[in-house]
Amino acid sequence: MTIPPAPANPPFAPDTTPRIGLLGTGTWARRVHAPALAAHPGVAFTGVWGRRPDAARELADAYGVQTYATPDDLFAATDAVAIALPPTVQAELGVRAAEAGRHLLLDKPVATSVPEARALAEAVERAGVASVVFFTARFGIEEGAWIEEQAAVGGWFTGHADWLASVFVPGSESPYASSPWRRTKGALWDVGPHALSVLLPVLGDAETVTAVRGPLDTVLMTLRHTTGAVSTAAVSLTAPPAAAGVQVTVRGTAGTTALPRRQDGPGPAYQRAVDALLTSMSTGAPHACDIRFGLRVTEILAAAEAALA
Repeated sequence: MTIPPAPANPPFAPDTTPRIGLLGTGTWARRVHAPALAAHPGVAFTGVWGRRPDAARELADAYGVQTYATPDDLFAATDAVAIALPPTVQAELGVRAAEAGRHLLLDKPVATSVPEARALAEAVERAGVASVVFFTARFGIEEGAWIEEQAAVGGWFTGHADWLASVFVPGSESPYASSPWRRTKGALWDVGPHALSVLLPVLGDAETVTAVRGPLDTVLMTLRHTTGAVSTAAVSLTAPPAAAGVQVTVRGTAGTTALPRRQDGPGPAYQRAVDALLTSMSTGAPHACDIRFGLRVTEILAAAEAALA
């Protein structure tokens, strides 16, 4: 599917500090979203809404911000909304936020079905608001620079990504082991977006998608890209701890190169995603990693899921 260019967003006044609220109180919200928003000098972190009021109060109190009784109350008090919720919840609330005229900092995947993702993309387009989807590798300092460099080089022949985690192995101490949506949807939907966020900008959009199952929730995707390159991506949340890790390699006329290892946690990457949203809000220009890219990732994952069935 070719995604048409998004219309320019109406610029946000550059002399105004944008107010941003957070939807969600889970592990990702506590570890990444809230501290990054509170520390970012370019936004005013206004408050939190959560499906569990006690958790929302606890998180809000930690940063001296307000809690909101409903998402609509938060929308009314903000200019932009950061979402740290399961994808099915994110898609619905993202539509409501866009309809309220709020700019969106979304998480991956934007949804776990194409109709939900398309409804969100259409709401963003109708409202003319800015949107950015947070992928840790895409917004990492070293990783983001590597992705841009390889996309500019071109001439790539093949690529391969291993995105292997041990979230659901016996004895796991991962803070995400209690995540119902991850357990239900598996690695394809949780870490599959990360692999695609690296492969697609470098090798081009996917025109053919196939997939096969491996052990437990492991999936191997095979993509043919519009550039003619082919790639594979192995993803898992049930890999043996000794086998877990991330590695992405591309090969072409320029030789072989690999995605650099992350040097810091996801917090700095999230602040760079905030920067990207602020730029889009102030200039009106859509970001390369906006809702259209989030929709495309959902379409590819849905095609892989259909191939597994």
